[in-house]
Amino acid sequence: MNIKPIHSHEDLTDALARVEQLWGAQIGSPEGDELEILAVLIEKYEAEQFPMPASDPVEAIKFRMEQMGLTARDLEPFIGTSGRVSEVLNHKRKLSLAMIKRLHDGLSIPYERLLAGV
Repeated sequence: MNIKPIHSHEDLTDALARVEQLWGAQIGSPEGDELEILAVLIEKYEAEQFPMPASDPVEAIKFRMEQMGLTARDLEPFIGTSGRVSEVLNHKRKLSLAMIKRLHDGLSIPYERLLAGV
């Protein structure tokens, strides 16, 4: 096992090639341990080099609506009147903390998605 930190794109390419060779290694074996360590190193490098911007809370709501087959009317118990739902979905009104809690509790949208950009 010859593991080293990933500092460049070339290091990343080498690590990914090694992961491909190790793929399917048995957990707890030396190869499995090497695969696990490389995965952590790759994840760390990618998080530093290619940070993901915070997601838009409205996009998270729309995504959940699509997943669950919901309409804007179905959001009224969580957000309020149809006008208020429309304002939120069109980025004209921000979510209140009460709305965020109801959306989280009722639709299981993670708090971190609903609070992004707040």
